[in-house]
Amino acid sequence: MSDLQTSMAIAASGMRAQSTRLRHVAENIANADTPGYRRKTVSFETEYGGSGKVRTGPVQLDRSELKTIHDPSHPLADEQGFYKGSNVETVIESADSREAQRSYEANLKMFDQARQMSSSLLELLRK
Repeated sequence: MSDLQTSMAIAASGMRAQSTRLRHVAENIANADTPGYRRKTVSFETEYGGSGKVRTGPVQLDRSELKTIHDPSHPLADEQGFYKGSNVETVIESADSREAQRSYEANLKMFDQARQMSSSLLELLRK
């Protein structure tokens, strides 16, 4: 029974990590038009002790160049009419979102399989 609980805990940690990733992707998409906004990324780390669980590392800000936008009517525009936009690429964020969603679903299926197996085992033990 311990192995099933361990596999459920590993799958649950993967789901938590992917949901955190999805939250940051959603923040990035929501702020794609915010001047000066830097894209947030999150990395995954394995937990200590060899448990196989995963967790998210610290949030990193993408240091790539901010887009320069020409709009003389914008309140943040300089004398030449330029201001710094965000460095969020919605195509990349959309791809990251799909990848995180599919990984979340894979972990959910693993969790569900382990749950079904432990339930079947308990039924067998009752007989």
